[in-house]
Amino acid sequence: MASCQTFFHAFLQSCTTYAEKTAFVYCIGEEEFTVSYEKFFEDVLLLAKAFKARKVRQGDRVFLLSDNRYAWIVSDLALQALGAVSVPRGCDTPPSEIEYIVQHSQAEFLLIETEKLYNEYRTLIKSLKPRGVFLIAGEERHSWFEKTWSYAEMLEDRTIEPRDIEWFTSLAKERRAEDLLTIIYTSGTTGTPKGVMLTHSNIMHNVRTLPPLIELGTDDVWVSILPTWHIFERTAEYISIAQGSRLVYSTIRTFAADLEHYRPTLVATVPRIWEALYTKITTGLKKKDPRKARIFSLLVHISSTYRRNQRVIRNQLPVFAPQNVVSRAWAITTAAAQNLLLALPYRIAQKKFVLVQEKFGGRLKAAISGGGSLPPYLDEWIDAIGIRIINAYGMTECSPGIAGRGLQCDIFGTIGPAVGETELRITGDNDVELPRGTEGEIQVRGAQVFVGYYRNEEATAQAFSPDGFLRTGDLGRLTLTGELVITGRAKEIIVLASGENVDPTNIEATLSMFPFVQDAVLVGQDKKGLGALIVPDLEKLREFVLEKYNHVLEEREDALHDKQLLDRLRGEMNKLLNAKKGFKPYEKLQNIHFLDKEFTLGEELTNSFKKKRHVIEQKYKEIINRLLK
Repeated sequence: MASCQTFFHAFLQSCTTYAEKTAFVYCIGEEEFTVSYEKFFEDVLLLAKAFKARKVRQGDRVFLLSDNRYAWIVSDLALQALGAVSVPRGCDTPPSEIEYIVQHSQAEFLLIETEKLYNEYRTLIKSLKPRGVFLIAGEERHSWFEKTWSYAEMLEDRTIEPRDIEWFTSLAKERRAEDLLTIIYTSGTTGTPKGVMLTHSNIMHNVRTLPPLIELGTDDVWVSILPTWHIFERTAEYISIAQGSRLVYSTIRTFAADLEHYRPTLVATVPRIWEALYTKITTGLKKKDPRKARIFSLLVHISSTYRRNQRVIRNQLPVFAPQNVVSRAWAITTAAAQNLLLALPYRIAQKKFVLVQEKFGGRLKAAISGGGSLPPYLDEWIDAIGIRIINAYGMTECSPGIAGRGLQCDIFGTIGPAVGETELRITGDNDVELPRGTEGEIQVRGAQVFVGYYRNEEATAQAFSPDGFLRTGDLGRLTLTGELVITGRAKEIIVLASGENVDPTNIEATLSMFPFVQDAVLVGQDKKGLGALIVPDLEKLREFVLEKYNHVLEEREDALHDKQLLDRLRGEMNKLLNAKKGFKPYEKLQNIHFLDKEFTLGEELTNSFKKKRHVIEQKYKEIINRLLK
């Protein structure tokens, strides 16, 4: 793909090279459909032809409101063929955000997933006065008055003449690397969404550099569960297409069954999926058979300890400062001695974990975790049960690849080195580069870095250093051998009244180890101490309280606000926030509060499941003030 200027060129090349291979698998109800690369080519051609007939032209902005499905990627490629610019968003986007994005992006066409969704937003759609509206799934409903068409009527005639193929393939001559491919509006964790402009050149950097991290080949099979509009999943699909591999569309409901049935070699995930898996396995075992749960926990501990010792011996743990020879020799000796004792139990553990691995189909080469930092306890747990996790780091502004612990990287506990063709540095004040091992802001420069925020010159100027590095806003440090460790988010740092700075991410990750914690948000800006707002899983909370304190938690809502119970639970949490795990004395919880409502997408959560701290802090301002008087 090195010779391809745009992703449309890459698409055409793959459809020629891998014409007979299966590109996609998806289900509608109980019926399974398979799509070859040849059929994929035809579907994109027909839709591009239909869009052209309805006056979609190069440079037109097309707002795409849909969740992941095969028709999404077909629509995306059809728009790319014509040089139109997609502006994608998920179906759960709030109306106010849709209105803002459509108006700000100057979108002239709307592409809506279902007729139900169209009817839900009909008043808003009319007020936006688009030049045309396309329905992916819906009955034939062309109306000249509303200028609305369904794919069913647009694609009714599926005749492809030789001149159609000639026209379609000739479009590649009109596409350029610097052409705008998409505008993706950021999740808005700190305020109004900003439109990230990504060109074909940005995307093709990732298409070139990411496959080697996972040794991607034509025989690989993906199971896809993440929303395609999000750049992480979208890029996974792009590299799958470019390499001629197969992608299976799944859903949250069918994900577990699809893993066992399709036996993928790769899955792209986010930390929340692993948190859910961890909770499901640990609490499920505990509920079913407490004895087996204790044995499983012991085996995980044995495996984790053994693997950590092996890494000590092989020097595969992050090193931030030169090591003392005597200390290093002693660490190796101690690790080797422990592993002599653990060798047999470790082999037993690995045999038991084959059953867990079979839940993923039994041939998983790697699971890629992106879209947020994977907490250390999860990283260790996944590794202990024998699943190779590729902990990746990126952001929409980088298309998204920045760094990844690929199959070639053995330094555990890191994000790995920068991806190919990328400069990565850690900086302090005034964008001055810091020596390795020192914490500072992560900055990136490379062909994947976006060209700027759409119609927002001020934000674009603030995003870059004078010498052209993107200021990520994330904190991190580099090991002596160049692997990246993320330590926090500069904009999320809580400053206590005493002047101490607290990074909430590690504390929140630790709290999520409790099975009853669905979500946790650390609060305490300008306060004397820290508090936590917790979204509980009530059933698991009742089980925990019964087992731990032999106390039956009443059904009444006020039971969640019992001060004696809250103090006990806070004490349990503070036991984990200890110095041995790297927490400082002021990083203890002063109070906790259980919320009676889950965080929802589009409100407290972004569409990529990140917490909108500014929204949460504003919404629960009175509670926070009472919590931390």
